[in-house]
Amino acid sequence: MLLLLLCTAALVSQTAARYTANWTSLDARPLPPWYDQAKVGIFVHWGVFSVPSFGSEWFWWNWQGRQPPDAKLVSYMRSNYPPGFSYAEFAPQFHAQFFDPAEWADIFKASGAKYVVLTAKHHEGFTNWASPYSWNWNSVDTGPHRDLVGDLADAVRSRSLHYGLYNSLYEWFNPLYLADKKNGFKTQTFVTQKLLPELYNMVVRYKPELIWSDGDWEAPDTYWNSTQFLAWLYNDSPVKDTIVTNDRWGAGCSCKHGGYFNCEDKYTPGELPKHKWEKCTSVDKYSWGYRRNMRMIDLMDLPSIIKDMVRTVALGGNYLLNVGPTADGIIPPLFEERLRGLGAWLDVNGEAIYASQPWRVQTENSTGQQPIWYTSKGTTVYAILVTKPSETIIKLLVPKTSTTTKVTYLGNPKALPWSPVGPSSGLIVLLPQLPYSPGEAWVLKLENVH
Repeated sequence: MLLLLLCTAALVSQTAARYTANWTSLDARPLPPWYDQAKVGIFVHWGVFSVPSFGSEWFWWNWQGRQPPDAKLVSYMRSNYPPGFSYAEFAPQFHAQFFDPAEWADIFKASGAKYVVLTAKHHEGFTNWASPYSWNWNSVDTGPHRDLVGDLADAVRSRSLHYGLYNSLYEWFNPLYLADKKNGFKTQTFVTQKLLPELYNMVVRYKPELIWSDGDWEAPDTYWNSTQFLAWLYNDSPVKDTIVTNDRWGAGCSCKHGGYFNCEDKYTPGELPKHKWEKCTSVDKYSWGYRRNMRMIDLMDLPSIIKDMVRTVALGGNYLLNVGPTADGIIPPLFEERLRGLGAWLDVNGEAIYASQPWRVQTENSTGQQPIWYTSKGTTVYAILVTKPSETIIKLLVPKTSTTTKVTYLGNPKALPWSPVGPSSGLIVLLPQLPYSPGEAWVLKLENVH
């Protein structure tokens, strides 16, 4: 009886434990398990910047914020728009008339992704929902006259995908933010009157399972009140048990504090990090938002995407692949082709990706060609070949085999012949004629190895 009471008390104590508004406490929060199991997500950059769709999603800043302004953007505006045309005048042209959230969600589901992250608000400050703190600068008051965040949420969740929202802390030209900035961030008018009320509204209204924070680098986390917000998010919000956050919560926080680490855009570590991380990258190598003048050569091809994803997962990361829809709500066919190709590969090989763990050795290069990457699930190890072997045999030096070791390749349960390299480790596998792979990558499944 005493043992039962002690166990009950411990459970109640654990359940009642609350996070305090400091990084020591917040960083100790375990990451909800769904995120590490998911491995693959789709990022969507969509907003007013999709109307000019030239340069990048930083169009407004590069045109009228940076000094000197980008000459190409100045010339573009001078040649195509009347004198005095303002960025705000692009918003009514953000029609999204072909936006079909069910069609988008079908594409995302077909990609093999397990979560989707939509830009709720980028640095331009325009919100893709009817934020009561962004009057007439949101997708319901102007432009699409639709709740884009809510419409996509319903479609994504109906397909059993997790839904996350990107939110920029800062806004390039918001007068409240600029006043705080002028005051050396000693005042917090923007934070208390705009940022935090809007974040609370977004979380309570849409209950995202992931908040992808950005735009933090100009001011410390104490200005943004980040730890106070995260303490509420983890303790009292409607998503306190499922919410996942990244690390962009103030200057100097990246790669140090928060949920999982982004560290920097397109972060690619050279070895296995000690903390859960995510690589965000874009099909368009030069922009996150849609560009009307993008060329085929500017896009990641499917083999490159799969190699990038495999490396990321082998090193313990999640892979968040971005596409930029058009202002009228179309996911460009070339982007769709990449996503569906990724899904076709994962249909066959996803066992080596989803819910996998980094192995004791993440990669080897015994072939002298492309490296072989490893993932694992218990005593099953997956050797991922990211290029087609030039010979019919392949040598793997690091797995330690046993008399019960079995080798197959995903997509075919037939056992492959193999022989040991040495008495303690390594094996040589006789490969069959490998079938077509949409990503030019194949996975050997090694059972009962260590």
